Amino acid sequence: MPTAKKSKATQDFVPIKEVRDGVVILKNNSMRAIVMASSLNFALKSADEQNSIIYQFQNFLNSLDFPIQIFIQSRKLDIRPYIALLEDRYKDQLNDLMKIQIREYIEFIKNFTANSNIMTKSFFVVIPYDPPLIGAKSKIMGGILGSKNGSVSAKEKSGSFEEFRTQLDQRVSVVEQGLASAGIRTIGLGTEETVELFYKLFNPGDTEKPIQMN
Repeated sequence: MPTAKKSKATQDFVPIKEVRDGVVILKNNSMRAIVMASSLNFALKSADEQNSIIYQFQNFLNSLDFPIQIFIQSRKLDIRPYIALLEDRYKDQLNDLMKIQIREYIEFIKNFTANSNIMTKSFFVVIPYDPPLIGAKSKIMGGILGSKNGSVSAKEKSGSFEEFRTQLDQRVSVVEQGLASAGIRTIGLGTEETVELFYKLFNPGDTEKPIQMN
């Protein structure tokens, strides 16, 4: 009689081990930093401006000595926070004529968004860093220090993380400076923003408030 297969937990399919100080640590101990990038109204630029942007972006890509991933997230626009704001304005309004206009505007927005597929796009750049032989290094360090089973103390692990984080931060700086030369603003995601981003990726049905760039 065949044995029943055990169902795997959702976490088994997620390659992320933890998110620490805004850094994504994968199960193979490699690290990822995520930078959110602004968009450009490229079509509204003059021909010279377009050529300049293309040239700067080309120079940026050619200057990289490590891979990056450009990720575009498209989601249906969540209009609920805006509607809630209008509802508050409606309640606080004392002028009857203004209340009528606000109510009509609210209904217009609701009907328009219900009949139109309005999407928002967010742009991200993922910067990787693979610590060199992190597993082997831990065993060697453990053997040198006389630790049982080649284990490494929490203090040493923290030191290794900070060391590798410095290398990753240097790569992030290269990406941010390169994109800035092409007129693209960037902001690094912290722990909360990173967790929110992955939550939305694995729960596409949720319509939470989108990440905002200042």
